[in-house]
Amino acid sequence: MTRDEILEYMRRKAYRPLTVAELARVFLPDGKNLTAFKKLLREMEAEGLIYQTRAARYGLPEQFNLLVGRIEGHPKGFAFLIPDREGTADVFIPPGSLNGAMHNDRVAVRLVPGGRGKTREGEVVRVLKRANQRVVGTLHKKRRFAVVVPDDQRLGADIIVPRGRLAGAKSGDKVVLELTAYPAPRTPAEGRVVEVLGPADAPGMDIMVLCRRYDLPDDFPARVLREAEAVPETIPATELNARRDLREELIITIDGEDAKDFDDAVSLTLLPDGFYRLGVHIADVGFYVREGSALDREALKRGTSVYLPGRVVPMLPPRLSNDICSLNPGADRLTFSVEMTLDPAGRVLAYDIFPSVIRSRERMTYTAVRAILEGEPELRALYAHVVPMLERMRDLCLVLRRRRLAAGAIDFNLPETKVELDAAGRPVAVHRVQRSIAEQIIEEFMLLANETVARHAARLGLPFIYRIHPKPDPEKVAALEELLSGLGYSAQGLSRLEPASFQAVLEAVAGKPEERLVNGVMLRSMKQARYAPERTEHFGLASEYYTHFTSPIRRYPDLFIHRVLREALASGTLPDERAAALRAKAALAAALSSERERVAMEAEREATELKKVAFMEDKIGNVYAGFISGVTAWGFYVELENTVEGLVHVRTLTDDFYVYDERRYTLTGQNTGRRFRLGDPVRVQVVRVSVAERMVEFALLTSGNGVY
Repeated sequence: MTRDEILEYMRRKAYRPLTVAELARVFLPDGKNLTAFKKLLREMEAEGLIYQTRAARYGLPEQFNLLVGRIEGHPKGFAFLIPDREGTADVFIPPGSLNGAMHNDRVAVRLVPGGRGKTREGEVVRVLKRANQRVVGTLHKKRRFAVVVPDDQRLGADIIVPRGRLAGAKSGDKVVLELTAYPAPRTPAEGRVVEVLGPADAPGMDIMVLCRRYDLPDDFPARVLREAEAVPETIPATELNARRDLREELIITIDGEDAKDFDDAVSLTLLPDGFYRLGVHIADVGFYVREGSALDREALKRGTSVYLPGRVVPMLPPRLSNDICSLNPGADRLTFSVEMTLDPAGRVLAYDIFPSVIRSRERMTYTAVRAILEGEPELRALYAHVVPMLERMRDLCLVLRRRRLAAGAIDFNLPETKVELDAAGRPVAVHRVQRSIAEQIIEEFMLLANETVARHAARLGLPFIYRIHPKPDPEKVAALEELLSGLGYSAQGLSRLEPASFQAVLEAVAGKPEERLVNGVMLRSMKQARYAPERTEHFGLASEYYTHFTSPIRRYPDLFIHRVLREALASGTLPDERAAALRAKAALAAALSSERERVAMEAEREATELKKVAFMEDKIGNVYAGFISGVTAWGFYVELENTVEGLVHVRTLTDDFYVYDERRYTLTGQNTGRRFRLGDPVRVQVVRVSVAERMVEFALLTSGNGVY
C-alpha cells in the first residue's frame, strides 16, 4: 500500500469519501499494519494530497470543491492562494476569509460563488502547515503589554507580546518573535521575544533583520567548520595522476569585479577544419564534500548561496568556496570538464565529460573583457596572450546566441541594479547594470554545457536533477494578450504556448516605451523554473534537456549531479539498489533546493529594493529626470536612470480629474485631455521616502506634455 495506490483509488469515478475503517478494508484485507496506514493517511492529509471532512471521511481536495496551495499575503490584508495544481489560476482570498492563515502558510481553500470580475474567490477552511514559527519586527510597548509590528507587511496584523515575555527588549528595538498562538478570526496572534537584535536604526540592522526573516544562517555549525578545516590544501599525487591534466592549456575565468568564488573556467581552441573545441571546466566540489558528511548535509539544508548587497550567505564555508574549491589563477584545481566540438553553425558534434585538473591563467573580469573586445589598447597589450581566444569566444558566443534565439528561446530585457555600500552598510551609489558581450560569453557557454550534460544523463538514464520550466498559465497568457492588444500589438500566437511566439513579442517591443512593462507582465505570466528528478521541457530556453551543472560551489543540485556523473564514469553502470537510492535523494534535493532558491530570490530582491529606497532617504527635494515605467489607477511610477522607482500619486495631479485606461495603461484628464503614458519622459522631485514601506514618492514637475 503506497500513496500512489491510495490516490489512484480515490481518483476513480465511482469513489465516494470513505472513513479510515472503510479504507482499511480496501487496502488492508488482513487487518495488519493499521497503525502505519493511519499514519500514512495523516501525512497525506498534512501535505494536502487528501482531505478529511468533519464527518471523518477522506477524499481528494477537488472532490470537496477545495484547492490546496500556498497563501501569498498582501499588506492591505487580502491574499491569494497559489495552487499546487499545475495550470490552476490563483484564487483571491478577502481579509475576512483568511480564518487565521498567514503569508506562506499551506492551506486548503474552498471556492465560493462570485468573485471580483474574472478572479475566482475562496475561503481558507484549514491551515495544513504553518510557515511562520518566528517573525521579525519592531517592538512597541503599551501600558499592559507590547506589540510587534512585523517587518514583512504581508503577515498582516500586529502581534501581541505579554509583559513577561519581552526578554529585555525596549520600544523601538528590532526583535525576533516566536509565535505562541496563531491568529484566529477574532483574536490576534501572540508571541514571545527570543532574540533582541538592537535599535532599528543601528548600522547594518536592515540586512541582519532580512537574514532573520528569511532564515538565512549567520554561521556554520562547529562540526561543519571542523570538516572544512580538515580538508587538505594540497592535491594528492594519486588524484592528479588519475585525472586528465589540462594545466598547460590556456584556461581563464571571467567573473564580476567583486566575485570571490570562481566555480567555472573556459577555454576555446579553433581547430584546423574551422570547427571549435570549447572547454567548460567546473570546480570539482564533490571531491571535497563527500556524500552524507556534515558539509554535505549543511549544503543540502542551505540549498544555495545568497547574494545580498554587501554580504554573501554561502552554501559552503569560505575555506572551500573562496579557496580550496575556487578556481583561483595560478593554482592547481580539481575540476569536472565538458569539452565540446562544435561546427561553425554552433552545433555540438561530439563531447567528452571527464575529471580534470587545471591551472587558470588569468582571473578576467567582465569589465576588462568588454573593454578588450571594444579595442581598449592598454588592456589588449596587457592581456595579449588571451586576446585571440577572447575574440574567438565572442564570435562563438554570437553564433550560439543566434542559434538559441532562432530555436525559440526567450530573452528578457529587464534592468539589473548594483548597489555600492560604505563601511557601515549604507548605500552610497546605485547603478544600472547593462549585460555586455562579456557576460553573454559566459552565459552562452554555461547554457551549452548544462544542456550537453542533461542530454548525456537522459541518454544513460541516470538518477538526476533536471532544471525544468513548465509552460505558462493560460489565464495569465490571456491577460498578457489583452495587454498587448490594448497597446496595439498582435499577440494571437501566444495562446499556442510556443516559446518563439513570446520571443517575437519581446523583439517587437524592444526599444519602445512599453518594453519594460511588457517584459515584466510576460515574466509574471511564466511559471517559476524549478528542480525535478524527472526530465521535462525548459520552456524559457526552448530546450528539451536542461540541468544545472556549472555552479557546485553555490548550488546543491550541481554538487549532486557531479557525484552521479563521477560514479557513472567510474563504474559504467549503477547497480539497481544504488540507482534507486540516488533517485530518492534526487527527489529530496530537488524539492529542498527549489524551495531554498525561491527564498534566496525573494531575499535578494527585497534587499536590493531596501537599499535603493535607503539611498533616496537624504534626497528629498532633489530633482531627477526619468520616464513613466508603470501606470495604475492610483498614479504612475517613474523610473530614474539608476533604476530607482517611485510613485507620482494621482492625488497630487490637481489640475484635473484623471481616468485610468487599463487596456492602454494611460491616465487621461477628463477636461484637459492631458495623458500620461508608458515611456513618457518626466522630471520629478523627491517628496517622501519610507524605508519601512519600501516606498519613494515623487511630485511631477514637467512631462512630455509640457510643464505641469
